Amino acid sequence: MTIFHEIYSNYFRIASEILSLPEITEKHINEVIRKYGFRDTLLFLPQKFISQDNDGWGLLKKVNDRFFPVIKNRPVSVLTEVQKQWLKSKLDDPKINLFMDSEIISTLQKRLENVRPLYRNEHFRYTDRFSDGDDFSDSEYQKNFRTILNAVKNNEILEITFSSKNNRIINGCYVPVRIQYSPKNNRFRIFVFKTDKGRLSGSGIINIGRIRKIRTTGNICREDISIEKYFSQRGCRKSVTVCVSANSNANERFFMEFAPYEKRTEIDLSSGKCAVTLWYDKQEETELLIHLLGFGSAIEIVSPQEFRQKAKDRISRQYTFLYENRRS
Repeated sequence: MTIFHEIYSNYFRIASEILSLPEITEKHINEVIRKYGFRDTLLFLPQKFISQDNDGWGLLKKVNDRFFPVIKNRPVSVLTEVQKQWLKSKLDDPKINLFMDSEIISTLQKRLENVRPLYRNEHFRYTDRFSDGDDFSDSEYQKNFRTILNAVKNNEILEITFSSKNNRIINGCYVPVRIQYSPKNNRFRIFVFKTDKGRLSGSGIINIGRIRKIRTTGNICREDISIEKYFSQRGCRKSVTVCVSANSNANERFFMEFAPYEKRTEIDLSSGKCAVTLWYDKQEETELLIHLLGFGSAIEIVSPQEFRQKAKDRISRQYTFLYENRRS
């Protein structure tokens, strides 16, 4: 039986974390899965570790209310040749500089110098992306991104000065809630709560490329700053329901692509199809629509009717542009 088959070996990483401990409780197992898994992983993965019958993986032995690994040594993750090739390709992506410093990147490049990249950036041609995306190689942009990323992890309040769409300079104190990448715009943006004297006083979206200056305040926000509260406060959260086919690993690709979105999933065990409801900010509607249409016949937009009609209209315009205009 194949236990670990998920792309990026995410299940292997979760199992490695759990099996590295001399003993663990059911509560701690759930915490590890919640930390390293996807949003839907908690629906089925804990049982694979906890179950002591044929439904489980047999990796843990239960004694009273605690679980003990059946192996003596911690699992060792060995990179395959394809994984090395993929990593070599990712090192050529300028966005990697936002998450790793130059020393680590240089070390990885040296270790992979004899590895042929899986693909090169010039192999891709983006037909639905704006050409004026963020400059990920800019040192100031990288510094700002890492400051924001650290603030997201620690609920830290930042003083941010940025320019609006109308080139108006805005300054204020904000708590970053989430960093989001826009494939269509090739930009990163942050969902933030605005603060006034340490108290939440509003919410908004800031494009990282428009930031002029960031100053760490050293202050931590003690209020609830969950993404759910963010959308609730803005009063602009909408939802769309789609049916995802089980063909061509569409389910796996879909959940990977839409991992950052809050969603509810229902699976038809007989057909393998998934009914997925996604929640999104109304400002992202066009981008989400384009993203969904990229799955082609692998998905069907079920509701709401207004969103479904927008998808139909967009496809009709594309068909007219590609075929009918050529005939004339």
